[in-house]
Amino acid sequence: MARQNYLFTSESVSEGHPDKVCDRISDEVVDLFFREGPKEGMSPWDIRAACETLATTNRVVIAGETRGPKSVGAAQVEEVCRQAIKDIGYEQEGFHWKTAQVEVLLHAQSAHIAQGVDAGGNKDEGAGDQGIMFGYACRETPALMPAPLYYSHKILKLLADARHSGKEPTLGPDAKSQVTLRYENGVPVAVTQIVLSTQHMDENQTSAHIREIVEPYIRQALPAEWISDKTIWHINPTGAFVIGGPDGDCGLTGRKIIVDTYGGMAPHGGGAFSGKDSTKVDRSAAYAARYLAKNVIAAELADRCTIQIAYAIGVAEPLSVYVDLHGTGKVDEAKLEEILPQVMNLKPRGIREHLNLNRPIFARTAAYGHFGREPEADGGFSWEKTDLAEAIKNAL
Repeated sequence: MARQNYLFTSESVSEGHPDKVCDRISDEVVDLFFREGPKEGMSPWDIRAACETLATTNRVVIAGETRGPKSVGAAQVEEVCRQAIKDIGYEQEGFHWKTAQVEVLLHAQSAHIAQGVDAGGNKDEGAGDQGIMFGYACRETPALMPAPLYYSHKILKLLADARHSGKEPTLGPDAKSQVTLRYENGVPVAVTQIVLSTQHMDENQTSAHIREIVEPYIRQALPAEWISDKTIWHINPTGAFVIGGPDGDCGLTGRKIIVDTYGGMAPHGGGAFSGKDSTKVDRSAAYAARYLAKNVIAAELADRCTIQIAYAIGVAEPLSVYVDLHGTGKVDEAKLEEILPQVMNLKPRGIREHLNLNRPIFARTAAYGHFGREPEADGGFSWEKTDLAEAIKNAL
């Protein structure tokens, strides 16, 4: 039987964290290809992008494989890179959107990979790679996300909004949060530890000064009844945090996959999301697995749900579908494994069609989690909808 009383911790990082800067740039490149391709009459089904970014002191290197409109060259990629850095808020001596050196090393996608992925004749579109992908949902928060990660994200998003609005001008873009919750009878009931480290622009600000600034936002993010005089606070515990972002620590795309998903509360297949178009099942099938898990919970069939989907490169049909309801289910897990591929086409093309993923909707996912977000009017975060719940119940 699963433990019912325990502590669990999850972390989040801000949009200005070095790795998240790289995720954002990589996803801006994906969006650029989806945005420009149709202007040249190119089908969005034929767009390919696998973009990796490295950022260090006033330097960005962008590399990878693409297939897309001829109008997209190094100059356009550099432009979206600089705009992303500017939007995040980096105008510092060690990392500045205007003065950073940007090197673009993108080249054509491998023909051998393309022949496995592209549809043709009687061949369906194959998966862009082999791998295992996981989706998860639970009842701990309104977004059906694990509470430690959900609130870690929320803290940083509130601070970022205050920084962008000019309300907190001394805060810098780089920040990390961490929340430890106490669970009783499997339910989160209290915050035992709060960790927040944020870059600041004034070298004279101490940890005490920073706590005065950030504590109201932290309290706003968390349920008031969870914070008590027993809650331990660690605010900028190292002291000064003026040198931040890629100037303080080299960043890479895809290095924050647990922040991107479920904060360690659920398994991760190992593949990163950012910088990849939706033929890459690392991204699209992970979105599909979250979508299915969330709809299982929305259908009130369980309190927790983990779904695994596996693929082979060049093969359209998933190799396996696995469901674990963690002892909270009202239905047989094997029955769900049977019906979920019936209510949603889990071939790569089927996922792209169902979730409408052939569009420039990816840069917005790069910070504060790919999951637990509100579905947007233009189809962003479509995998967060619960419109499949009724179909799942009917199929059962």
